[in-house]
Amino acid sequence: MTRSSFTGATQVLGIIGYPIEHSLSPPMQNAALEQLGVDGVYVPFAVEPPMLETAIAGLWSLGIQGFNVTIPHKQTVMPYLASVTEMSQAVGAVNTVWRTDHGWAGTNTDVTGFIAPLQHCDRDWSTARVVILGNGGAARAVVAGCVTLGCSDLWLVGRSADKLQTFVQSWQASPLKPPLHTCLYSELTTLLPDTTLLVNTTPIGMHPHVDASPVTAQQMDLLPVSAIAYDLIYTPSPTQFLRLAVQRGLQTFDGTEMLVQQGAAALQIWTHQKPPVDLMRQTLQAQLGLT
Repeated sequence: MTRSSFTGATQVLGIIGYPIEHSLSPPMQNAALEQLGVDGVYVPFAVEPPMLETAIAGLWSLGIQGFNVTIPHKQTVMPYLASVTEMSQAVGAVNTVWRTDHGWAGTNTDVTGFIAPLQHCDRDWSTARVVILGNGGAARAVVAGCVTLGCSDLWLVGRSADKLQTFVQSWQASPLKPPLHTCLYSELTTLLPDTTLLVNTTPIGMHPHVDASPVTAQQMDLLPVSAIAYDLIYTPSPTQFLRLAVQRGLQTFDGTEMLVQQGAAALQIWTHQKPPVDLMRQTLQAQLGLT
């Protein structure tokens, strides 16, 4: 960020999480604010879990205009918001918050970020089989995104039958009504030959365990050559999972585009301006050493 002067009128935005030092959102969002000519700054706030309620009240008192929410607060922040969107309620998590006359409002732009690159793919999502590896918080945004795309054949893969069932049951009251099936990793190979989209929502393969992958080369080779492999991890880039997909000749996406698109959606909420997505992408890639 090149800006060096601020005034009492400068709009303050930010991101809360713990730890927060690793976040790549500040350089990306500050570059975008400068490009838009907005008198604003985006800063990271380290908020330990026991201090969350106090921090949310403090951000309001300080006049903060809005903020992103990352691990571990995406679910626990919800009780401290005056309102949340239906999508946030369905996903059970919030990652973007803004100030209103009635208090904080929240939504989940991770869903928008996830489906953004998929919407440009030439696929009939209504007949697509989607296989989702993992059943944690990230998988919830993926499920919601797939329902938004119109997918009708969703498979959730995990190591614990009990945890998979708990995940499925947690959607019973959701207006999204996702068409979820479950599968243990030991049975994954039976799904792959008819899979359209394979999504890794697990941390397997994330730095520093860069040689790990949630699927083997043999399993990846079972996918049709028309399939798409999508890894939510953005460091390293590419992950071993995506390296195997490239060897298979598949179209691939990683977490960088999801991070860019969810950030752009948040910025549009805060500024009511069209975000400079290309600049945000370039800034993020530079931060990751990809340019």
